[in-house]
Amino acid sequence: MPNTPDDLARLLAGADHAICLTGAGMSTESGIPDFRGKDGVWQKVNPMEVANMQTFLTDPRRFWEFHRPRIDMLSGVEPNPAHVAIAEMQRRGVLKTLVTQNIDRLHSKAGASDVVEVHGSLSRGQCLQCRTMITLEELVVKADSADDGVPRCNDCDFPLKSGVVMFGENLPVAEITAAYDAAERADAILVVGSSLQVAPVSELPAVVQGRGGKLAILTEGDTPYDATADVRLRGKAGVQLTETVTALDALLN
Repeated sequence: MPNTPDDLARLLAGADHAICLTGAGMSTESGIPDFRGKDGVWQKVNPMEVANMQTFLTDPRRFWEFHRPRIDMLSGVEPNPAHVAIAEMQRRGVLKTLVTQNIDRLHSKAGASDVVEVHGSLSRGQCLQCRTMITLEELVVKADSADDGVPRCNDCDFPLKSGVVMFGENLPVAEITAAYDAAERADAILVVGSSLQVAPVSELPAVVQGRGGKLAILTEGDTPYDATADVRLRGKAGVQLTETVTALDALLN
């Protein structure tokens, strides 16, 4: 099976409509730990206890004790070379829609466009009761000024949460629809940093393959699609994708 950046560049250059899907492994080179790896977030805490909608609704203080430090951690990181490379491939017209499972906003910081955030984003705060929306900055101020650390809605006093989708919470319909619409139009999909284990996003490669499209995967760990991938890369995404951009320039210029 092809497994070099040159092979990935040829696959992408030969596609008419390539899209990209990224997961938590995409941001580990920015210093953000992934979730399911040996040093992942969920090795240290039980996600069903601290990142669950039921906890938010019944014990918002416990929820925010976990969530508030993560906002600071994610707000202080910068895009890595992999984010930059994907944004460059979009600017060159090689990649179209970018679907991400990440909530860190690093793709947008790197200059990516047409980003579909299927697991939500830290860019806003929201009230689930009256649907009031506020900025992340306002949300942080409210959390830090509250005696119990729980930000509350000015209109109805209900606890506020960020725009990040929690366990037990439905994924945003508009974003999932946009992701599947993109897959239905694609003749190639590049997956970076995703274990492809979380539905329904994990099914996007199958949608593209079902249309006769190509699949390229760049992750450190194994995925359920490895045996059918047209290109399978491992190693640091920043290095591999930077080399892919260089190879693309040689092919397209």
